[in-house]
Amino acid sequence: QVQLVESGGASVESGGSLRLSCSASRSTSRPSTYCMAWFRQNLGKEREGIAYGDSDGDTDYAESVKGRFTAFYDTANNTLYLQMNSLKPEDTAMYYCAAEDYDVCPGSHTRLRDYEYSYWGQGTQVSVSS
Repeated sequence: QVQLVESGGASVESGGSLRLSCSASRSTSRPSTYCMAWFRQNLGKEREGIAYGDSDGDTDYAESVKGRFTAFYDTANNTLYLQMNSLKPEDTAMYYCAAEDYDVCPGSHTRLRDYEYSYWGQGTQVSVSS
């Protein structure tokens, strides 16, 4: 079982920046690397995949965040960071981290689909005021 711990959510003003982090760990001594992604969701809306990163250095982004958000996978700590700049009120949501074992990472066309991931964090709230 993989545990994901997210942090970094906060309330900021429009135009501000935040950095989210998600650390993956496994309770056994089995060496592990992962592919990981960030999703976000508001009440009554579908969950949206916004950013992907893996231990090969590959990244992917939803159009809604491209150019503003940057994902970085730290292989030493199995942590996926999400640097969020130029935040807008529409970025307000609960942000969730998801992970999958490296040997079953999704292909490039489905990296931002939630059904591809087996492990999920508890979420961290991001609120952007205008």
